[in-house]
Amino acid sequence: MNDLLVTHSKSYLKKLKFSLYVAFIQEYLMLCLVPNFVLQRFILKPLRFQTGGTILAGKLALERGWSINLGGGFHHCSARKGGGFCVYADITLLIHFLFKYYPDRVRKIMIIDLDAHQGNGHERDFKNNQNIYILDVYNKNIYPLDNEAKKSIRRKVELDFYTRDNEYLPLVKGSITSSLEEFYPDLIVYNAGTDILEGDSLGALSGIISRDELVFRNAKARHIPIVMLTSGGYKRRTAGIIARSIINLYDKGLIRAP
Repeated sequence: MNDLLVTHSKSYLKKLKFSLYVAFIQEYLMLCLVPNFVLQRFILKPLRFQTGGTILAGKLALERGWSINLGGGFHHCSARKGGGFCVYADITLLIHFLFKYYPDRVRKIMIIDLDAHQGNGHERDFKNNQNIYILDVYNKNIYPLDNEAKKSIRRKVELDFYTRDNEYLPLVKGSITSSLEEFYPDLIVYNAGTDILEGDSLGALSGIISRDELVFRNAKARHIPIVMLTSGGYKRRTAGIIARSIINLYDKGLIRAP
């Protein structure tokens, strides 16, 4: 819990002891009727494990050049406020952790956020921070519609519903290339939401496997360590798609066994 204080205030963490606030973040009002100790055990504790996984992934990426956390990517949570199912600001926490404990190795970080939703949490946390470059590709018609947070995005690509592979992938490729020409980071944090899957009720896009390969290929070509967080995904087939994508990265030589 002490590690969370690197980013979150004691007052914010204290709010999580109230079921009503957890219900607000999880967008499910009935949770306010559940005793908080139950929410701590079955919701908040697993989310803390995922948050710890993000920090560990950052360390491993510096050691090995890449890492993948099968969780995390809580990009709607800022240091001060949770929302959109996101309780802990693991992306912000990771960046603060690396800047604090690896100052000689990590001075500039790029966030490539390809979840279907705008990453308003980390965007609010790094407003006017020139050492953080945010590339965000998202559906402009869905939550969170946070115009204030958009001011922190250095390269923004707003999509419509039902964007197809032949439109989406060239946009992602061009945006990543342009961003890396403009800003050379010491580490990439890749928020790889699978809610862009075609047919996902919150995304309705497609091209996960090709997209992930594209991001890793750009990082490897430039010798930039990369942390991948699996972030949002709301379909039963999400786990299978993530597994297939990771296998593809391995088969293409973009990641390797420890």
